[in-house]
Amino acid sequence: MADLLQKLARLMRPRADEHDVKQSRVAPAIAFHTLGRPVWTPRDYAALADEGFQRNAVAYRCVRAIAEAAASVPWLLYEGPRELAEHPLLTLLERPNAGQAGPDLFESWFGFLQVAGNAYLEQVSVDGRPRELYVLRPDRMKVVPGASGWPAAYEYAVNGRVTTIRCDAGSGESPVLHMRLFHPLDDHYGMSPLEAAATAIDIHNAAGGWNKALLDNAARPSGALVYKGGEAGANLSDDQFERLKRELADNYTGQANAGRPLLLEGGLDWKPMGLSPKDMDFIGAKNAAARDIALAFGVPPMLLGIPGDNTYANYREANRAFWRASVLPLLGRTARALTRWLAPHYEGGERLRLWYDADAIEALSSEREALWARVGGAGFLSDEEKREAVGYGRVSRPSSSARD
Repeated sequence: MADLLQKLARLMRPRADEHDVKQSRVAPAIAFHTLGRPVWTPRDYAALADEGFQRNAVAYRCVRAIAEAAASVPWLLYEGPRELAEHPLLTLLERPNAGQAGPDLFESWFGFLQVAGNAYLEQVSVDGRPRELYVLRPDRMKVVPGASGWPAAYEYAVNGRVTTIRCDAGSGESPVLHMRLFHPLDDHYGMSPLEAAATAIDIHNAAGGWNKALLDNAARPSGALVYKGGEAGANLSDDQFERLKRELADNYTGQANAGRPLLLEGGLDWKPMGLSPKDMDFIGAKNAAARDIALAFGVPPMLLGIPGDNTYANYREANRAFWRASVLPLLGRTARALTRWLAPHYEGGERLRLWYDADAIEALSSEREALWARVGGAGFLSDEEKREAVGYGRVSRPSSSARD
């Protein structure tokens, strides 16, 4: 066994003539561990989506708020310092495929990223030029690492059929853009905010289930039936006990039976049982769990109507913090990833740069007004310098020969 390990170590050690090759020293070890096999997502995506997104109103609203906000912002394209009003890349992002508009596609993209921690975008090319883009479901995607430890292919499985999407072995270019949130314990997949908020989601869902059970039981605290008949220490017979349970379940529970008087016989007495303040603290626990869920997603609780949060002076401040802390970093990261992935397919692609249009965000209008007021009052700046300071280019003026 020791000889085998020594041979493997020698095989993974770079040779003397490979010192100029640009590659990670630890990548071969990662590749050796998973070479040629799909790396399965190490969690139950279906359970996260069901319990976290479909059954929890707070998590659902957080995902929708981030996805809809990020997808509503238009894209800008620059060639060097110059903004391009028209370009095939902008057209592709505006109309990515026959079934979706740009905002629809990116809403799915950002939504999957929040729910799964991973988002996949497939590029369909014709004659080397991207023509269509499609978002792929992350639970159907598997990463296949190559010899360098980086993805060599992706496997997409649906209805028992597996489609392999291979990356270019020479250039490393991939027809799939995989963006993932940081995961400290996984080399290939990201970590969803739902995972970090899983405990809070369970608490919040359990509190909701408690409320539902309370309504099902006539919306009142439970009580106890005390048997006082017969001799001391006597109990109901098994048949009497089962009949009593059936009568209570059939005739005295549920909304239709709320307030119905309980008919007792045979020495039975009803003792109502109230809830102490300690028992009622589940309401505070539910609100605390809701705040933890919002914290995991980076959404201010004030925007979700969660009581007990006074972090921000008003709704406008909370909304601006939401955009600055959660949405804009996500947009910037996506813009850089799309630039790196799509720009090389176009002429002069090394000078192309995608970015988001911050001026189109209504929540940041007060910041723009404050900036314009400060720059406008700077008398030591020329008009051209003021335009550049607020992000606008210089005004092109006709030459003297043209004026003559």
